[in-house]
Amino acid sequence: MKYIFLFITSVVFAQQTHFVDFKSVSGQLALNAKEKSVSGSVVYDFNVLKPVDTVKIDAKNMEFTQVKIDGKEVVFLNTGKELQIISHFQKGKKHLSFDYSVKPKQALYFVDIENAEVQIWTQGQGRYTSNWFPSFDDVNEKVIFNLQISYDKDYQVVSNGVLKNKIENNSQTDWQYEMEHPMSSYLLMLAVGKFDKNEFTSKTKIPLEYYLENKDKKSFEPTYRYSKRIFDFLEKEIGVKYPWEIYRQIPVRDFLYGGMENTTATLFTTRYVVDSTGFADRKYTNVDAHELAHHWFGDLITAESGTHHWLQEGFATYYALLAERDIFGDDYFYSRLYETAQQLKFASRTDAVPVLNAKASSLTFYEKGAWALFVLHESIGDKAFKKAIKSYLKKYAYQTVNTQDFFDEIKKVSNFDLEQFQKTWLESVAFDTPTANALLSKNKAIQIRLEVDKLKKIPFAEKKDFLIKTLNSDVYHSVKEAIVDQIQNEKYDLKKELLLIALHTNDVQVRQTLADSFSGIPEDFRVNYETLLDDKSYQTQEIALFNLWRNFPDHRRAYLDKSKDWIGFNDYNLRTLWLSLALSTPDYAEDPDALIAELVAFSSTKYEATTRQNALEKLIAFKLTNDPVLINLVNATTHHMWQFSKFGRDSIRSLLKNSEMRVSFERILPNLNPDEQFQLNRLLKE
Repeated sequence: MKYIFLFITSVVFAQQTHFVDFKSVSGQLALNAKEKSVSGSVVYDFNVLKPVDTVKIDAKNMEFTQVKIDGKEVVFLNTGKELQIISHFQKGKKHLSFDYSVKPKQALYFVDIENAEVQIWTQGQGRYTSNWFPSFDDVNEKVIFNLQISYDKDYQVVSNGVLKNKIENNSQTDWQYEMEHPMSSYLLMLAVGKFDKNEFTSKTKIPLEYYLENKDKKSFEPTYRYSKRIFDFLEKEIGVKYPWEIYRQIPVRDFLYGGMENTTATLFTTRYVVDSTGFADRKYTNVDAHELAHHWFGDLITAESGTHHWLQEGFATYYALLAERDIFGDDYFYSRLYETAQQLKFASRTDAVPVLNAKASSLTFYEKGAWALFVLHESIGDKAFKKAIKSYLKKYAYQTVNTQDFFDEIKKVSNFDLEQFQKTWLESVAFDTPTANALLSKNKAIQIRLEVDKLKKIPFAEKKDFLIKTLNSDVYHSVKEAIVDQIQNEKYDLKKELLLIALHTNDVQVRQTLADSFSGIPEDFRVNYETLLDDKSYQTQEIALFNLWRNFPDHRRAYLDKSKDWIGFNDYNLRTLWLSLALSTPDYAEDPDALIAELVAFSSTKYEATTRQNALEKLIAFKLTNDPVLINLVNATTHHMWQFSKFGRDSIRSLLKNSEMRVSFERILPNLNPDEQFQLNRLLKE
């Protein structure tokens, strides 16, 4: 009890970082995909700054052996959440070593794919690396990480830093990665899979490695279309050289978010692996720039607490917009800012949490944080802003920061009223619309957009000529999209002329907005609407195919014949839609059982969650719910992606309202694995 008491008092009076400074760690790890486990040996070097009785490392549900300090076994306590090393630590350097094993419940994921293959990847932010590697949930403890990972020689293994060595050992390969600089533990990463890799070099000679699965080789160019350009732009715009030794980007299956800025290696969702047609709707560009910007704002300097999280997300969002401005132009930049301003203005009616609050929403941290930086940038001028940013990054490199640290650098270059700025943009929940509109109005397209918005409640006849003139102009497409949205509820005969003009713009985005604006398509507009089926946009094709099929039963066979070979994005959105429509069209399918089998297969564990959900939604909607479908639906409730597991639970709840479906679920229960049985039993008892 003495040791436990001493540990508690240490933590109560100060953070561990005030007593102990961990410097570096080396880990030799082995991954077991069959058991979904990690095991290894770990060595930490640390300095004791002040005498302390207990040193702790965050470690969730791990087993430990051979725990030693300077080669001698020590007393330790494994709480299930922490490894606590108990001793009378005096000032000086220490060497900690131990072996561990764990079956992570989160933060490291084993994703089974076809042909008995697997992908393994990590997600530390918000999930904690301490679920798979003994480390630190406190971002203020920064460490130099060096990992050696052993795995099947047929796979590639990626971790942080430079690949120093790669040794084949029978059926295994040892991959040894080393870093030069410290980072917070949430940025530690692993990615294991069968990838192709293309290598480039930045203007400043930083090695750039871009990965794709072997099957996606043809998608390389559109997926990474602007990646190198973004890298070179951000280095120049930020004014500080990329602070790490290498940069990699790797798409992984069933990733939890759009992307994650693990130091030297961004992981991102395969949703952004696209061909040239898919690029129109799902370009990786913004996520690409956002995660790279984090390598300065988040990885190099890290917010010391959640209160200052905007110093990461607001900065990454703003610099991603600046990178996109370089690619797509001013109209794009200002239109994006206008859209987020509208979202923030609407959200401020109910959202009572400001930027400087750890409980702020993602919209607030990301978009209002970016808006705050845009206002500051415009207010103090480009030269002063860049000078402050450069000084801020260099002064606090490889450290943690707070908002005042950033403001101190702004004060050195400008007399701008930061006190009022903080109240307005970081502490107030209101959105400063007048200031926003004044800045946005520097752009001609936004001037016209604001005029269009003022006409929302004006009778159609009074604004028709202006809307026609605007649609016929060369104004940016977002303004034309706003017009199509605005006239959505007008009578068809009144707006037909405008709809035809919108179609004839031949702009993919404008035409897609029009495609989505119809619930019922008039017969005399059918031929015009049918042209949308030929647009170079899988999203537009999906909308148009479904709407035409629903509105014109006599033409269903022609629509299905035209689209029978469509696949769509890598989540098979067009193929799953075609299968469900073909099965729902009387006398169309020559072999309906084969089509049902194909659609059911898309709902199985062979595919990613987005594909499975697409298929399951259609199977349920068209009442094609046989036992394999129900089993796949129950399996969805056990998935690591919360959005998909929630879909599974909600769908089952809805189906259970039908007594016959309840019987069906009870019938399949014995055939499920223990996790699936647990989830279904819980739902049956609700």
